[in-house]
Amino acid sequence: MVPSSSTKDPPPTPSWFTPKRLLIIFCVINMINYVDRGAIASNGVNGSIRICDDRGICTSGSGIQGEFDLTNFQDGLLSSAFMVGLLAASPIFASLAKSHNPFRLIGVGLSVWTLAAAGCGSAFSFWFIAICRMLVGVGEASFISLAAPFIDDNAPVSQKTAWLAMFYMCIPTGVALGYVYGGFVGGHFHWRYAFWGEALLMLPFAVFGFVVKPLQLKGFCSVESKKALTSVETVSAVTDDSDASKLDGRILVGGDGVIADELNKTSKSVGIHNILNQFSPFAKDVKVLLVDQVYVINVFGYIAYNFVIGAYSYWGPKAGYNIYHMKSADMMFGGITIVCGILGTISGGLILDRMSATISNAFILLSGATFLGAIFCFVAFCLRSLYGFIVLFAVGELLVFATQAPVNYVCLHCVKPSLRPLSMAISTVSIHIFGDVPSSPLVGVLQDHVNNWRETALVLTSIFFLAAGIWFIVWTSLMMKVKVKSLQSQQPIGSHCLMEMGMRVLVKSKFKSTCCKKNFARSQM
Repeated sequence: MVPSSSTKDPPPTPSWFTPKRLLIIFCVINMINYVDRGAIASNGVNGSIRICDDRGICTSGSGIQGEFDLTNFQDGLLSSAFMVGLLAASPIFASLAKSHNPFRLIGVGLSVWTLAAAGCGSAFSFWFIAICRMLVGVGEASFISLAAPFIDDNAPVSQKTAWLAMFYMCIPTGVALGYVYGGFVGGHFHWRYAFWGEALLMLPFAVFGFVVKPLQLKGFCSVESKKALTSVETVSAVTDDSDASKLDGRILVGGDGVIADELNKTSKSVGIHNILNQFSPFAKDVKVLLVDQVYVINVFGYIAYNFVIGAYSYWGPKAGYNIYHMKSADMMFGGITIVCGILGTISGGLILDRMSATISNAFILLSGATFLGAIFCFVAFCLRSLYGFIVLFAVGELLVFATQAPVNYVCLHCVKPSLRPLSMAISTVSIHIFGDVPSSPLVGVLQDHVNNWRETALVLTSIFFLAAGIWFIVWTSLMMKVKVKSLQSQQPIGSHCLMEMGMRVLVKSKFKSTCCKKNFARSQM
């Protein structure tokens, strides 16, 4: 009796990774990453500089700025130092994802992140903590370029943008929790404990990246098939080398016929060849992204947007304290950002799914929400009343955060699937290196010059209008292309069709071509 196929091949054990569990894991990791951003910006951790009045009476500083006696510019550099590691590591991790287990890459990166966070808590000088902040960027690079493609692959078709919104909701929520967390820990214990706590929270996920069986990204070959292909290429290379040795009159047996120096030269040339083979496809992929107008202009708008958001997240509590004399600016800004970040980001994803998730609709939402949000935030900083500021600023943040899911939806869907990790990596690097990285120190320099936090906040907020304008330009250009294609698809009415139309009127002939009938009908409209 022939056993059934089910007896021969028992069904595979279902993966522990259900789509929802995957989403939750990535959201928690993203949350911890941005809690760190909020914590270092909080008054409890960041602290204040040592101040002396006209009478020579000085008040001791607090937190990082007070302990290391930092200027506002140096203080702003700490928030931007992670960008060095992110810039160097993001393209590397995105490229390695094509040939290595992506979850192992995440495990390596998160391990570096954990050690770097612990190092921040143990810092003994400005330069030591700055180097640790750079290494934090290496850890983020391993995660940020791979998480969004995984979520996009596993999300239900009708909820892709909503799932991305839940993931990116963790950015403002994490920063806001970081304000609260940093303010509480720094106020009740010491600023160093905040970083040690973050390291403990991230450690289980670093270990998880090494032990879990991964899923496969769409657009990539499995690691096993790549290994098989590599082994075939290796065998082919060995065969070619043996043939070449035979042509020299020597037969290669166990490597005895090859001189050690020649073997070393061959291995070096093979190593260089392999490096060039890996770099060449990477360079081609980067070129494809850089000539994609929709992708590039979308990232330009994202840069302007993130310039403001980055400065808000770092200087917001301090500006609020100085403008409106908030007793607990960390808690206030943290609470507003948590509520508006959650509601705004999820709403943006749900609205785009309801509108039908397309790139064109995404740009409509991006330009409209950013423009309206800029108006509310700008007017909020003009008000003298604290309560009026809170209401209008909350509405503005609600609208501004609605752009998080649509802008990343465009980055994922305007490129082919195999380019998504690199697309997210370049987007992330760009918005940081040209956006929130320079914004924090530049706003610090502006404040040092004007010495008026209200004017500084108004100048900063006006950049939102630039982001809205860039995204609106992309939408109008897409609409123009659609109209041009629509006009090109309409076939012109030729002279032979005109003759047939005349015959149709005169003799009502039934022998007319389909093309001409369509053109005649169009001409009568």
